[in-house]
Amino acid sequence: MTNQAPEPECCPKFDPKPWEDKIFTWKDKSFIKDKVFTLFHIPVNFGQVITRMIQKLEKSQTKMLHGLCLSDHTSKWNMDLYLAVDKEIPNANNVKISGKFLSRVYEGDFKDTGKWCNDFTKYAKDKNLQIKKWYMWYTTCPKCAKKYGKNYVVIIAKI
Repeated sequence: MTNQAPEPECCPKFDPKPWEDKIFTWKDKSFIKDKVFTLFHIPVNFGQVITRMIQKLEKSQTKMLHGLCLSDHTSKWNMDLYLAVDKEIPNANNVKISGKFLSRVYEGDFKDTGKWCNDFTKYAKDKNLQIKKWYMWYTTCPKCAKKYGKNYVVIIAKI
């Protein structure tokens, strides 16, 4: 018999229920923003960027809210990251996001992202909603997705 210490929690376990097929409003929701270099939409330095953002959180004793980290794929070469925080952080790019949003949860391999986006577009259209801006929320890192047995991705769109 071996005594194994429990694995440290890297990413909180994601509960999809509060985000599944929801319409909600944010008013001046606080985020810090940073940029990830991508190669044809594939993140290259995601780990370095998220580590840098988390270090800023820890240094300022700020909390990340709900594990919420939005990705905005602005081009084949860039992805903006938005980390939800409970207060502004010195020496960070602090931004506020406001508006009405639609969310839907997907589960599976990242190769299905195109299918998810097509489904989400149809879902919004069926509700007579126009998508103004897209965000992807990759709820866990690959290691935690494997640990939990689920790879949830939430599409959040400003409508």
